[in-house]
Amino acid sequence: MSVQTSYEKVSKIQSEAMFHRAKQVIPGGVSANIKYFAPHPIIMKSAEGSQLVDVDGNTYIDYLLCYGALITGHGHQQVVKATTDYMHKIGTTIFGTPHELEVTMADKLTALYPGIDMVRYTNSGLEATLLAIRMATAYTGKKKIGKFEGHYHGGYNHVLVSVNPDQKESGNEEEPNIVPESKGIPAHELKQTIVLPFNNIEATERLLRKHAHELAAIIMEPVQGGFIPAEQDFIVRLRELTSELDILLIFDEVKTGFRVHLGGAQSVYQIEPDLTALGKVLGGGFPVGAVGGKREIMMISAPTSDSDIFSVGGASRAKNDVVFHSGTYNGHPIVLAAGLETILLLEQDGCMEDLFMKTDMLRKKLEKLYHTYEIPMQTVGMGSIFNIVLTNHSIRNYRDMWQADTNLRHKIDIELLNLGVYIKPLNRYSMSIVHSEENINQTVIAHEKAIKNVLNSRGRG
Repeated sequence: MSVQTSYEKVSKIQSEAMFHRAKQVIPGGVSANIKYFAPHPIIMKSAEGSQLVDVDGNTYIDYLLCYGALITGHGHQQVVKATTDYMHKIGTTIFGTPHELEVTMADKLTALYPGIDMVRYTNSGLEATLLAIRMATAYTGKKKIGKFEGHYHGGYNHVLVSVNPDQKESGNEEEPNIVPESKGIPAHELKQTIVLPFNNIEATERLLRKHAHELAAIIMEPVQGGFIPAEQDFIVRLRELTSELDILLIFDEVKTGFRVHLGGAQSVYQIEPDLTALGKVLGGGFPVGAVGGKREIMMISAPTSDSDIFSVGGASRAKNDVVFHSGTYNGHPIVLAAGLETILLLEQDGCMEDLFMKTDMLRKKLEKLYHTYEIPMQTVGMGSIFNIVLTNHSIRNYRDMWQADTNLRHKIDIELLNLGVYIKPLNRYSMSIVHSEENINQTVIAHEKAIKNVLNSRGRG
């Protein structure tokens, strides 16, 4: 069998058997579609620091890190201690009422993020972007939103369009088609979203001016997919346009929050969005999300005594004047304890600088290696996240990725899984503060072996 579809060198017998069991009780054998890859995902049983161990006993250096959430690595002692100590201190796992850490974390986020005056908590990044869009439509009174081609904001109808559209379906690059990414999205909902071309300000401006009367907000990843940065001129002009046209600007910083700067990409670009969605790193390894933004926008979610939809039989006359937002686990105390300890670690002198230095070290070593084998390759990213793109073509947006040799990249990634480097094939790399120089050197050695194995299978050895 080819390296593209099998694990040839390392036993995955237990992983395969457990996956087949899972398929009997879980659709597709996975709890999230993104966790699947052929021939079957690898089932893990333990983790520590920068490493994962699967059910067959194989060890991996982990660069997926729960899709970037684990910036302190697996089971960091201080995060674990802070979490368990706090649970024992309060005597419960959750209050179901307001509590002190909600205020503590909100104070921290308003200090770190230029565009955040007030905060509401959710349980995921998806919920955060969903709430941000609801706030924007309520605040502006307009019903449509704009999103950029190639950007992902969660698996719900409004935004699950044109994330990874086929070339034949994508349409004109200056006015992309609206391409649904799932079954079950009603046609009338597709009409509520306008797809924009990323890093093309001239075409974006034309679309914004054309639809300004109906656009409540533009939602964007300031770093597309966590690795393609917005160009400075593009994002500055976008902020100017949205302000001029009374369109709110939403930064989805679920991937970039804390990973490119403690204050997110907005601190790097020195741009203040109207609303910001956070997740991943914010929870220290637990499920979390948050929406932050300008006070006058955030206050439309503030409840009043007669806006409670659950006061059965009671007055709820003002409910149509308030953006409803609720969730049993919003602001979970144990989650916020883990998140606060994570931020405390990242704030230590030199921590972020060291993380970025090691990320840059890995990027440079990998680029040098691939060039040695005359493979067109570049690393694209910002801060502690990047991707390996097998092309010399400039990467500025989703469509530029069509120039990359994803078939070769996929084969190398499968080989890396056999060689003890864990990355979901074709995914971005995330670094943690516990990845060591030894990890980096081992990773480069594994890449060289993977390249040789793939080239040998092609008869180029």
